[in-house]
Amino acid sequence: MFKKIFIFDWILVISTLFLAGISLLALYGISAAGFKDSIIIWKQLSFLFFGIAAMAFFARTDYHYLHSYSRWIYFITIFFLILVLLFGSRIRGTSGWLGVGIFSVQPVEFAKVAIIIFLASFISSKKMILGEISQLVVSLVLVMAVVFLVIKQPDFGSAMVILGIWIGMTLLSGINKKVLIILLSIGLLLTASTWFYLADYQKARIVSFVNPEADIQGSGYNVFQSIVAVGSGGITGKGIGQGSQSQLNFLPESHTDFIFATITEELGFFGSMMVLFLYAVIFYRMKKIANLAPDNFGYLLSSGAMIMIFLQLLVNIGMNIGLVPVTGIPLPFLSYGGSSLLACFLTLGIILNIYNKRTIADSRIVQSY
Repeated sequence: MFKKIFIFDWILVISTLFLAGISLLALYGISAAGFKDSIIIWKQLSFLFFGIAAMAFFARTDYHYLHSYSRWIYFITIFFLILVLLFGSRIRGTSGWLGVGIFSVQPVEFAKVAIIIFLASFISSKKMILGEISQLVVSLVLVMAVVFLVIKQPDFGSAMVILGIWIGMTLLSGINKKVLIILLSIGLLLTASTWFYLADYQKARIVSFVNPEADIQGSGYNVFQSIVAVGSGGITGKGIGQGSQSQLNFLPESHTDFIFATITEELGFFGSMMVLFLYAVIFYRMKKIANLAPDNFGYLLSSGAMIMIFLQLLVNIGMNIGLVPVTGIPLPFLSYGGSSLLACFLTLGIILNIYNKRTIADSRIVQSY
């Protein structure tokens, strides 16, 4: 019994904890300089504690329960997304937070996980019943209900991540090339149509992405300062708490949206490569767990989680170096924020349970011989 409790993919766990440690190091440097409230380091520590607790809980909870309750998870997600539109706090132009005591919860971070669970259940249970086109249309309608509510906040970045999760998981369901073309066409049309639902500041961000230097003091300011921070780090960086862009408050949101730029400025090229290496290890282990999953539901859960983290990594680092528009997507396990960190560790716990089930099953097969 003692051995079974500790059947974890320790490489995956340690890699994520290293990322969380780098986050704490960067936040310590920011708070020590006095330009951000020092309480952020203690809040992040408490978020990390609850995240690890959630990881441990879901690692020991049979992931098949998620299959049974996937519909409830979907409708509860819809309920909270409507609730946040009606009663949510407005921060930086987005009504995406619900106040819980001294903390604020961002339901959209958990909506991403909920969509992975729902799609994994839907695809694995409906694949043999519905035709591919029918499956595609039904799943698209259900996901677009969530995407619409997220865009209404407005949170364009998270909406695109959720849509990206649907595209990725639908591709994994084994659709043919004709359906793939339809899928991509619909995705492009839906993406283009969201322009009419964006707030003015979000449109300005997209315009400034094309030419950030056209309005350095306005919509292009964040991107320009982030690129300067990344470039000024050099090979070894300026040292923790010594980055001029982040510490002198030239770089906005240095602890959330632009924490990668902060880390690169202070730890340099080597530090950024260390971060990317840890993510590469995480993706490798997730892929391996997905391939070894005992059933299709487990495979889709693991793959969906990998798609979610990869998309957020791609968008966040892309906006830090000026390759994609600024959308406010957090960097998994690194950006300050309880909802994102808790959702990521919760997802990690589900993946560890899939690994746990396969490992126990393999050990029983070996013992039977």
